[in-house]
Amino acid sequence: MGLAKVWKYSGGLLSNLAAVVHHQHFVFSCFQSPSYGASPSPSQSRRPISWTCICGFMLFALGLISLFTGHVASNVEWYSQRIVKRNWFYKMDGSHRASIDIWKSRYSSFYYGCSERGPHFTERGPHFSSAVRERFSNGYLLIATSGGLNQQRTGITDAVVVARILNATLVVPELDHHSFWKDESDFSNIFDVGWFISYLAKDVTIVKRVPEKVMMSMEKPPYTMRVPRKSEPEYYLEQVLPILLRRRVLQLTKFDYRLASDLDEELQKLRCRVNYHALRFTKPIRNLGQKLVFRMRKMEKHFIAVHLRFEPDMLAFSGCYYGGGDKERYELGEIRKRWATLPELSPDEERARGKCPLTPHEIGLMLRALGFNNDTYLYVASGEIYGGEKTLQPLRELFPNFYTKEMLAGEELQPFLPYSSRLAAIDYIVCDESDVFATNNNGNMAKILAGRRRYMGHKRTIRPNAKRLSALFMARDKMDWATFSRKVKSCQRGFLGEPEENRPGRGDFHEFPSTCICKKPFNLSNFTSKGNKYQISRRNSTVSESRYRYLSNSSNLEQRSSQKFSEGSLRDRHGSLIDEIDPDNPLSD
Repeated sequence: MGLAKVWKYSGGLLSNLAAVVHHQHFVFSCFQSPSYGASPSPSQSRRPISWTCICGFMLFALGLISLFTGHVASNVEWYSQRIVKRNWFYKMDGSHRASIDIWKSRYSSFYYGCSERGPHFTERGPHFSSAVRERFSNGYLLIATSGGLNQQRTGITDAVVVARILNATLVVPELDHHSFWKDESDFSNIFDVGWFISYLAKDVTIVKRVPEKVMMSMEKPPYTMRVPRKSEPEYYLEQVLPILLRRRVLQLTKFDYRLASDLDEELQKLRCRVNYHALRFTKPIRNLGQKLVFRMRKMEKHFIAVHLRFEPDMLAFSGCYYGGGDKERYELGEIRKRWATLPELSPDEERARGKCPLTPHEIGLMLRALGFNNDTYLYVASGEIYGGEKTLQPLRELFPNFYTKEMLAGEELQPFLPYSSRLAAIDYIVCDESDVFATNNNGNMAKILAGRRRYMGHKRTIRPNAKRLSALFMARDKMDWATFSRKVKSCQRGFLGEPEENRPGRGDFHEFPSTCICKKPFNLSNFTSKGNKYQISRRNSTVSESRYRYLSNSSNLEQRSSQKFSEGSLRDRHGSLIDEIDPDNPLSD
């Protein structure tokens, strides 16, 4: 866009120059002007300007402009960051030209997480009423989640919202024991069940199990179904609710990302209350996670946590090539045979599209190029690394102060070792508490933590712009370090967890919870003074009005739900459901 503007500007400049030459009668030798002091004849004053001179002058001007535009083209990304429209506070002090603080956003203090329940009555009428009691609900909703810990976390969050939409009693969700991770942990082994139920009591009624008398009164087993991904609330009201009312107990399987990203504002806030407050890990997990954070801070005040997904199965599933020669191609090719439905992929095309996770060496180069020195302390959250210590060695050389949960915890980690989800929960705590969080991938843990860190104060979160970085890594030997570092910084603008990145409607809600991010009131004198205390505003002025196709508030959804219940005859519509083919991704975290 910057280059297009410069080109448009250069065209306008040439036109103006031509007009100046035509109207101002510059004295050039080729104009055939009379000698100085002589009175020109009428024929001489009307003699046309030579087009040869005009073209020559325009070509000369074009040459000068091309030098300028060539400079802009080679640095178009640098200029575009200064042309793009900034938020108001970036303009007020002119600091958008300043270098970015790699440890903390200077604007993070102007935002805070806000997910409180709205009032019962607003100018638009009744809004978000209390939870429906168990005996008056439309039935019991069973949820079977899918994937690894963080993928299941999205399913649990959405399950609460769906129960709210359906006026159903939610049974504590069932975790996936059959995915790639093969973890037998139940909900109560990872999350604090009592806290989960009590914290959400005003929003949704949650029970640990379906009452025995209800199960005994049922003529048939609970009906099981799978809803399409990203389903709207209207779908649940029209397709799911009739079955729930008729069967009284309904189970939804493979429940991950089964609810639309865009919802009513109060339902989005409910999502935040579930994800950022109600889903609290059990005490043993919390205690060990905090111990590891304390041990990192005891060595150094600030540290980076890196989530490194580089397991053999994940690399095979990605279809990318990582420089290991024929040995790597054979080994990963054999692993890929586990999934018959995977298409053939071009490693070069996947890397150019930014679909390949960064190698440990590449994530180290990115961090060093951004300005982190080799004395920076690194906590690495990872599973089995393909290639082992040989693959990790370049990262260790770039950051010698390299630590993992195994190195910090020792024997304290033994009770958790058989359970991948509990180990992931420990990593989650340390990554969340770190000063800087960086990741080499675009997986579920990266997205969930990015959203949480935005909600908790826009803590610095670095996600690689893999599409732009891939070309830089391939050409890094052809440029000096200063050039490489400048280009990495340019690529990563917009991928550092700055508040301005959090735009309503952008990306998945779990990654960009814009509805739950509020601004503090602005005062220019306060902005320029240090140590000022701000009064918190309860109103989120950044959130636009609802533009959704369904009804605009949750109370209307509840009325629709109650209306369905009161209808005399309900048609069985489950035959129209889309039982989509959803190949399992065993590598999702």
